[in-house]
Amino acid sequence: MRHATKALLLLASAALAACSSTGADRFGGGSGGPGSGIGSGSISDPTSVAYFQQTVGDRVLFVVDTSTLTPAAQETLRGQAQFMMANADYTAIIEGHADERGTREYNLALGARRAASVQEFLVSQGVAANRLRTVTYGKERPIEICSTEACYSQNRRAVTVLGAGLGS
Repeated sequence: MRHATKALLLLASAALAACSSTGADRFGGGSGGPGSGIGSGSISDPTSVAYFQQTVGDRVLFVVDTSTLTPAAQETLRGQAQFMMANADYTAIIEGHADERGTREYNLALGARRAASVQEFLVSQGVAANRLRTVTYGKERPIEICSTEACYSQNRRAVTVLGAGLGS
């Protein structure tokens, strides 16, 4: 009896794990894509998350203390908009980030303005606003950690994270 109970609990937990989905996975927090192939796809598949990240570009960089899009950022965002228009099953969360200089509060506000700038640009290019959400991390999630301009410049960014579509 004891072994049967353990087996039943193990089976139940495995079933729950297979069915679970976080809120982030349901709306853009994961590396998923449309349909049942969430997280799959190669860089050579023009409908995959990997293609979006590596070929189109999933991030844009900002000049210090600004949320103004540079010409290079606008070019990347035009590509993102084209991708999203061609792949209507995707939604996206736009993450705003800042470098480590400044207060936490200032950098959270700056990250929010950067994410909003990207969102506004994508909407101006034809991406439906209901497919986009923004979040700010300020200086809380650096990708480079050092006190040089080379690091700071990589942390002043907005990242477009694709997720499963509206119908999921």
